[in-house]
Parts: sequence; C-alpha cells; structure tokens
Amino acid sequence: MKHSLTSGSIWRGMLFFALPILLGNIFQQLYNTADAFIVGRFLDKNAYAAVSSSGSLIFLLVGFFNGIAVGAGVVIARYYGAKDNEKLQTAVHTTLAFGLTAGIVLTVLGMTLTPQLLRLMKTDTDVLPNSIDYFRMYFAGSIAIVMYNLCVGILQAVGDSRHPLYYLILSSLVNIALDLLFVGVFHWGVWSAALATSISQFVSLGLCIFRLCHYDTVYRVCLRKIRFHLPMLKQVIHFGLPSGVQNSIIAFANVIVQSNINAFGSNAMAGCGTYAKLEGFAFLPITCFTMALTTFVSQNLGAHQYDRVKKGVRFGIVCSTTLAECIGVVLFLLAEPLVAIFQNDPAVIEIGVRQAHVEALFFCFLAFAHCIAGIMRGAGKPTVPMFIMLAIWCVLRVAYISIVVPLVGKIDVIFTAYPLTWGVSCVIFLIYFLKSDWLHNYDRLEQKKALL
Repeated sequence: MKHSLTSGSIWRGMLFFALPILLGNIFQQLYNTADAFIVGRFLDKNAYAAVSSSGSLIFLLVGFFNGIAVGAGVVIARYYGAKDNEKLQTAVHTTLAFGLTAGIVLTVLGMTLTPQLLRLMKTDTDVLPNSIDYFRMYFAGSIAIVMYNLCVGILQAVGDSRHPLYYLILSSLVNIALDLLFVGVFHWGVWSAALATSISQFVSLGLCIFRLCHYDTVYRVCLRKIRFHLPMLKQVIHFGLPSGVQNSIIAFANVIVQSNINAFGSNAMAGCGTYAKLEGFAFLPITCFTMALTTFVSQNLGAHQYDRVKKGVRFGIVCSTTLAECIGVVLFLLAEPLVAIFQNDPAVIEIGVRQAHVEALFFCFLAFAHCIAGIMRGAGKPTVPMFIMLAIWCVLRVAYISIVVPLVGKIDVIFTAYPLTWGVSCVIFLIYFLKSDWLHNYDRLEQKKALL
C-alpha cells in the first residue's frame, strides 16, 4: 500500500502517491460542500450564507495546528527516508500527544470565541444566529479534526496515501447521509449540518487509529507510548511553527477579506461563499502536488539522493501548474451552471460568476507559489515561504483591499486582489528559487543542525 519515493520511477512514484491524495482531498472538500449544498436546498438563504461563508473562520482556528502537522510530516518523512526507526517511533508518538492537546485547546477556543469573531467579521444580523449555531457545533468536534489530520500526515509521510483515501470516501458518504437525515428529514436546522461533519470526522479518525495501532509497521502506534518527547517536539515545532504561523496570519487576513465581503450583504456572502466551494475543488491539484513534493523532498533528502530531488521537483511543478490552469479554464467557462447548483437566486449567481471570471484564469500562478513553498518546507526551510506569503498574501492583499474598496465601493476590488497577489508572490518565489543554493548546501546545513 506504500509506494517508495526514494527509488524507482520518479513520475510513477509521485503520481501513485499524489493521486490518492488528490482523490482524498476531493472527498475532504465534500464535507463542507455537502453541508452547503444540502442546507441551500432544504433551508433558507440566510442558513446557506452561514455555512457557505464558514471557510475563513474555520481555517483561522484550525490552520495553525495544521501547519504544525506539516512540520511533523517533514520530521517523520526524514527519519523514514533515513531508516532511523527509533526516532521515527518517537516522532510519531510525540505528534499524537501534540494532537490530543491541540484538539482540546481548539475545542475550547472555537466554542468560546465564535460569537465575538463573527461579530468582528461584520456578519449580517440576519445570518448571525445561524452562523453561531453552525460554528459552535463544528468546533465541538475539533479534537477529531486535528487528530485525523495528524494521523493522515503520519501515513502520508511514510508513503501511504491510499488508506487515508479509503477512510475519507467512507466518512464523506457518512457525512452526506447524515446531512440528508438531519437537515432534509428531521429538519433540525443549520447546526445539524455541523453535527454530521463532526460525526463523520470521528469515523475517519477511528479508522486511522485502527490502522496505525493494529498493523506491524516501523511506525506502529502503541497508545501507552503517546507522550511528549521534548527534543522531538522541538523538531516538530521547528519545522511546523513557520507553516502554522503562516496559516494563522493568512487566515486572519482572509477573515478581514471576508469581513469586507460581509459588508456587501447576504447576497455577497452567499455568492462569494459558493465560489469559494468551487475554488476549493479547483485548488485540489495544487494541494495534492504540494503535499507530494514536501514528502518527496523530505524522504529523498533524508536518503541523500539530490539528483532525484531535482528531477522530482521539476515534474511536480509542471504537473501542478498545468493541471491547475486547465481546471481554471473549465471553471471560467462553466461558472454560471456550477454556481447555480448551490443556489438559484440570480443575485447570488451573478456575484459568484463575477468572482470566477476575475480569478480562475490565474490558477497557474497560485500553483507555482504553493509548489515552491512545499519544496522549501520539505528541504527544512519553512521560514522562506512563510515570510513571502505573509508579506504578499497578507500585508499587500489586506492593504490593497482596505484602501481601494472604500474608494471604489465595489466588491470586484476584492476579487482582483487575489490574482494580483498570486502573481507578485510567484515572481518572488521564482527569483529566490533560481538564485538560492538550498539544495547544494543541504549536507553542510544538516551537519550543522544535526537534526537535534
């Protein structure tokens, strides 16, 4: 069930590793999309707006811990590639101890801060009660969300991308069935869509834990060994903190952007929220190859196969940017019928289509930026993408929107901010990647750090 990333055909190994991630991400995206679609069909527009606009706030609170999970994956992949089974075991159990703690913290923060955050985001008063109900129920299942992402990160770090796919397929079907039951049959309201999501996340978490605990592998989990190992935790934090900080600050910037969208009313919230669901699916190839590149680079650097790293990097970038642009063209051409799947309100459709026509043709820029960021993280340089993305995707984007929106008074200004900042970050990443000698100096840097 694992495909070696340190030997054999590079393109075959990466594709066989990346394809299940892509399919898995599709089913992952179905979680919130299913909520929005079913709520949009069975409840009113305000309930739909509450669910469809949920992404930025969820990512604000979950993104930091997911960034730490990226660091854990880099450490685990490095030790797995180096065949250091003792440290691999320590890294796995420390990662799970972190996940349990983080899940509890996120549950408390999410359920406590939801009303205050939604009011700060200028959520429409007609939408606010539904939003509070939805988010509080969603964050009640935070421990399952955090733990599941970490377990999947462990499996993917050792080259197993198929089992997470199987588990996601099953849990996505559970989520859709429960959405239809709770919302469509029982008419419990918008909060029950979040309940369905939480239950399905616990299902997928249970399957992952069973896999990790009951199969005789070098990364097998023993529940009694789950504890913090401070030197290993420092490594995980070292590699993951920049990604976590980056995720949190970008998410905060997105919350500010969402606040500007909310100021245009419920139609804007629903239209932009619908486009965000479609864009989420379009970004999946980007996410897929970024994760594949991070794991590929980590494992092969651990095995000191530098020529293989170069070849894999070229292949991943070409595949990701090409596929992302093709999907962007499809989204541009089919925006109207795709938006109409979720909502048949003409005002909502019009806003969603306008956003698609501004952003979709520039997906290749976003793909390239994410790929370089993934490569840098796999090479143990997570601060490079962190600073570039924070400067461009946060500071520049928020400044542009904050200054121009009051002057122009049109929501289109928000849409143009995305391709603008994608393009700028793409240029900076390209200059850094071509001029830096990150791979050439890897041996010297590793000897100096000695991986603690």
